[in-house]
Amino acid sequence: MSPFELVSILVTLTALCSYLNHRFLRLEASIGVMLMGMMIGLGVLFAGALGWPGVESARAALKQLPFDQVLFQGLLSFLLFAGALSLDGRALWRQRGLVLTLALFSTLLSTFIIGGLTYGLMQAFGLEISFPLALLFGAIISPTDPVAVLALLKKAGLPERVQTLVAGESLLNDGVGVVLFVVLLSVAGLGGSEGHATDFMGALQLFALEAGGGVGFGAALGLVAYFLLGKVDDYTVEVLITLAVVTGGYALATRLGVSGPLAMVVAGLMAPNRAVAPKNKELFEGFWHLTDEMLNALLFVLVGLEVLVVGFSGQALLLGIIAIPIALLARAVSVGLPIQVLRKPNKLEPYSLRLLVWGGLRGGIALALALALPPSPIRETFLVMTYVVVVFSIVVQGLTMNRLAARALEAIARAPVVK
Repeated sequence: MSPFELVSILVTLTALCSYLNHRFLRLEASIGVMLMGMMIGLGVLFAGALGWPGVESARAALKQLPFDQVLFQGLLSFLLFAGALSLDGRALWRQRGLVLTLALFSTLLSTFIIGGLTYGLMQAFGLEISFPLALLFGAIISPTDPVAVLALLKKAGLPERVQTLVAGESLLNDGVGVVLFVVLLSVAGLGGSEGHATDFMGALQLFALEAGGGVGFGAALGLVAYFLLGKVDDYTVEVLITLAVVTGGYALATRLGVSGPLAMVVAGLMAPNRAVAPKNKELFEGFWHLTDEMLNALLFVLVGLEVLVVGFSGQALLLGIIAIPIALLARAVSVGLPIQVLRKPNKLEPYSLRLLVWGGLRGGIALALALALPPSPIRETFLVMTYVVVVFSIVVQGLTMNRLAARALEAIARAPVVK
C-alpha cells in the first residue's frame, strides 16, 4: 500500500467517523471520533478472527504506520501552534508564575510519583525493571494532552481566566513532558548517541538544552513572525508565513536539538494574532481553527485505530487498570500542592483544582511516547498500560467534564474570586 493510499484511507475514515458521531452519537468531537475509530478497529479484529480476506493486510498496513513519527514530525507542530494561537497571551502572562509552576514542578513531581508507584507495582507482579525505566513510564503518562484539553475547554463555557490557566498549563507541560521523556530515555540507557546511560549532570544539561533552547528558539521564531506579519496585509502571505514558522521552525528546532513542541507553543503565543492585519483577522483565525479541527479529528481516529496495533495481554490490561488511579493520584498531588500554596496570591476561582485534576486528560501524545520506546522486554506492557489510561482519560474524564464545568460555573457565580 502506497503512502498516498494510506493517507487517503485515514482521511476517509476520519470523515466517516466525524459524520457518524455528528449524526448519531453527538459526543464531543475528539471523544466521538476516537470511539468510532476504536469500534472500526475492533470490527477489523473480529473480522480477522472470522478469517475474512484482506483484513490482515489492512492490519499490517496500519502497523507499518509510524504513529509516533506522524504525531511528532507532522501533526503536533500544527496542533500546538494552533492551540497557542487560541489563547490570550496577555492573560497567560498575568498567570505566568502559576502556569510555569504547574508545567515544570507538577510534571516533574508527577513523573516521580507515577515512577515510584509503578516500580513497586512491577515488583509486586514479578516484573523486574530498573527505577529509571519506571520513571520513563511516569514521563509518558504525566503530561496532559493539550489537544484533548483544548477541545473540551472550547465548549465548556468557563471564564477566560480559568480556561487560560488549564489550557496554558497543558500546552507547556506537554513540551516539558516530551523533554523529560528524551532525558529519561538516555538515563535508562535507551537513548543517547550510543545508547549509553546518562549520568545526573548529563541529564540536567540535556534538559536545560532541550527546554531552554526550545523556549529561546520559539521566542526568536515568534519575533521574526511578528516582524514579517507587520509588513504585509495580504491574507495568503500571512498564512504562508505562519505555515513556514510551523513547518520550517519545527524542523529546524529538531535539527538544533531543542524542543520543537515548546518552540511551537512560545512562537504561537508571542506574535501572529496581534500582527495580522485587522481586515484579515477573521479569515486568518478561521484557517487555523479549521486546521486545528481537522488534524484533531485525524489524531483521535488514529488513537482509536491503535487498538489494532497494541498487543493486549491479561496481565498488561490489569496493570493498565491499576495505572488509572495511580495517574489520577499523581495528578491530584502534583497539582494540589502548588495550588494550595499559590491559591490566595493568584486569587483562584472555586473548582480550579478539580478542573485542573480531572481536566488533565491523557491523549495521543502519551500514546506516541509509548510507541516511541525502543524495543525492550517491558515495551509492550508500557504500551498497553498507556493505551488503557488514555482511553479512560478521554472517554470517562472527557464525558464528565461538561458536568464538572457546569458545577464550576455555579460555584464561580456564588463566589467569583477567592480573596
